[in-house]
Amino acid sequence: MPRMTRAESRQQTRERLLAAAAELFAERGVNGASVEQIAERAGYSRGAFYGNFTDKHELAVDLLKQRTLQELEEVTDRTSGEDPFGALREWHTARAEHLPGWLSLRMELILYALRSPEFRPLLAERERIARDAHTRGVETAFAGRDATPPAAPDFLALIVHALEDGLLVQRMLFPDEISDQVVVDAVELLMRGWLGSAAGGRPDDEDERAEPSSGA
Repeated sequence: MPRMTRAESRQQTRERLLAAAAELFAERGVNGASVEQIAERAGYSRGAFYGNFTDKHELAVDLLKQRTLQELEEVTDRTSGEDPFGALREWHTARAEHLPGWLSLRMELILYALRSPEFRPLLAERERIARDAHTRGVETAFAGRDATPPAAPDFLALIVHALEDGLLVQRMLFPDEISDQVVVDAVELLMRGWLGSAAGGRPDDEDERAEPSSGA
């Protein structure tokens, strides 16, 4: 294999440190994971950590940005096909295997934002990216049917986005009662209802089936 360039080697180190931090944050919380523990989990020294990040706060910011853009890219790719809801169901099924770790990390980053005011605008930026993706999806769905949404698209998108966290918590607590696809089911139900109401028809009409937002 060709030898990595200095830039490639540095990028690999950063990615390993971010992956190690994600694991430790989920296990012990942001404040419970030290720089030394992150570096050790990644297989590097303390010096390697500070060669890539100023402090743990900067790493948390980069981790938040990385996971947000990665998730958005994955979902956007899947909703561009002929069966977007089917593709999203497959994605949620695959994510269910790692749901405890994923949800733990997300909750820890939210707690970190509550305890660290300087981190809140960055978490808000992450949430804005997801909400904007939902808004575009809602606008597209109504525009495609020449219908007027029952409320501002960004408000409908906020409802869809807020549902996800609550539903995933319930899914984790009641795995035998709630399916892996509960988020997709809820989004589909909401969109069909909103579109049916806007069109003056019944929510369960076949021609009122909604396309998912790209952030679903």
